[in-house]
Amino acid sequence: MPNELPKKIKSDICNVRLWKPSNLPLTSFYFYMKFFRIFFLLLVLPMVSATPVHKFYVSITKIEYVKEKNSLQIIIKIFIDDIEDALQQRYDPSISLDAKKETEAADEDLKNYILQKLKIKVNGKPVQLNYIGKEYDTDMVVAYMEVKDVKELKTIEIENKVLMEVFPEQQNIIHLKTPKSRRSLILDRDEPKGKLDFN
Repeated sequence: MPNELPKKIKSDICNVRLWKPSNLPLTSFYFYMKFFRIFFLLLVLPMVSATPVHKFYVSITKIEYVKEKNSLQIIIKIFIDDIEDALQQRYDPSISLDAKKETEAADEDLKNYILQKLKIKVNGKPVQLNYIGKEYDTDMVVAYMEVKDVKELKTIEIENKVLMEVFPEQQNIIHLKTPKSRRSLILDRDEPKGKLDFN
């Protein structure tokens, strides 16, 4: 059962609801209040509608070092409409990532695009990303990859140029998790690669 309001607060609320200038008739009071609301909306709404809506161009890559399996498990999340634009410009203007219309060729193009744009070095040496597959999550495509035979992780260098050739404002956020720490990078067109040291 909700807690009841103290009597004083109840009284204050009632006083606010019933307040009006003592020398103003009730009908006139409500008329002026209604006029004020309309005036306020007419004043504020044009200001709101005139404010430009800015779209943020972002992807998120999560990398987890699973020491027991000697592997890096990678998940990259990209907005569907953004990656679709990139694939259409790069491969075929008719490409669609709609689950109902998608073709095998589109799936292969997505795989090739991600593997070309995402590069990783472990302990100073380039490693091979094994593309596992992808799925859709609302308005995002989620791709899964893995790097095998990572027996220890001293340093990792990540280059992520996904969508940077299409959107100059693109930012690719990297979250890295190890058994002992969590680190992050924000990559953009000016700095598309970053390095983390665990020594």
